[in-house]
Amino acid sequence: MGPDEAFREFFAAQYAPLRRLGFLLTGSWEAGEELAQEALVRTWVAWRRVRGQPVAYARRVLVNHHRSLLRRLMVEARHRGRLGREDAFLPDLGEDGMILWAAVRRLPPRQRAVLVLRYHEDLAEAEVARLLGMPVGTVKSLHHRALERLRRELGDQRGGTAVSGSWREQR
Repeated sequence: MGPDEAFREFFAAQYAPLRRLGFLLTGSWEAGEELAQEALVRTWVAWRRVRGQPVAYARRVLVNHHRSLLRRLMVEARHRGRLGREDAFLPDLGEDGMILWAAVRRLPPRQRAVLVLRYHEDLAEAEVARLLGMPVGTVKSLHHRALERLRRELGDQRGGTAVSGSWREQR
């Protein structure tokens, strides 16, 4: 099988998971699609170098590109004095899932990224730290703060009882 055919198979298998990861990081299907497309384009350019682990490479490109866009937005927001508007689309998750997703979207971007990579992508803390370019201790701290915030928020919304079960069960 030639490199073109191998990449076509990789693209067919990985486009949807990368798009979903992009959606979970941004809260927008359109932004998630753009992140996935950019990750796949950059993976194609580096295809001969990354043939051993193209999934990990594409995921790392997607996360790094998202971080780069976040930094750019923060700089622009500082100059404009306000943040950009997020897309209002919500996935069909059922009532509990929508409550959870709304709470996750309100988390700061780094906390949301840690939760998405830990629970949706099922990555170990060390891998999340490597992808996000931060120490494992920072990942643990962000993870802990994000879960505490979700417990407080969701406990308040559900009559003092936090939502139980994993986030993967809500998909």
